[in-house]
Amino acid sequence: MEIQRLVLGDLATNCYVQKLNDTHCIIVDIGAGAPVLLRFLASKQLTPVAILLTHGHYDHTAGVEMVREKFDIPVYIHEMDVPMLSDKDRSLAVWLSQDPFQPVQAWQTVADQTVLTFEGVTFQVLHTPGHTPGSVCWLSGNALYTGDTLFHLSRGRTDFPGGSDAQMLDSFRRLKALEGDYRVLPGHNETSSLAFEKKHNPMMRGV
Repeated sequence: MEIQRLVLGDLATNCYVQKLNDTHCIIVDIGAGAPVLLRFLASKQLTPVAILLTHGHYDHTAGVEMVREKFDIPVYIHEMDVPMLSDKDRSLAVWLSQDPFQPVQAWQTVADQTVLTFEGVTFQVLHTPGHTPGSVCWLSGNALYTGDTLFHLSRGRTDFPGGSDAQMLDSFRRLKALEGDYRVLPGHNETSSLAFEKKHNPMMRGV
């Protein structure tokens, strides 16, 4: 499985490009800096077939509309974070970006355990609220896209509107209960593995 990580925007948000075959890919989260992503796709001769969002904060969605419109592809987000796609206050855009707000014009909703298949590759939704009500992790093969839920040796913040310490604890319990090992691909900072986080992450160890 070939996955490329691009770090976009002033808040260094991870954007992931997962190849489905020689010509098509899936994109997970697009922060500010969509032109960087578009140049990368052109250089690799890749055409995205969908955009998957881990949550609705603007540092993960600022570049979505430019890419969605260019390729006319679907955007998938948990139903509870939908209001953030068109609201600069709920998405925290007023605090996270000085650029003009770019609302996402079209999307499709997912819920816990939704499974999407693109070019024979499956992506399963694990609803993991805590950072936002609609935060999710996307599971594909041995890759676990954790957004701003699980970081390397850390966790996402819960002090934003809609955040919840109690829900974050429950989400960590759910991730800890996953059998086997996975590549942890977080929304910020370096990648990790679930086995490493289970052993060393203070919050994972404590649940």
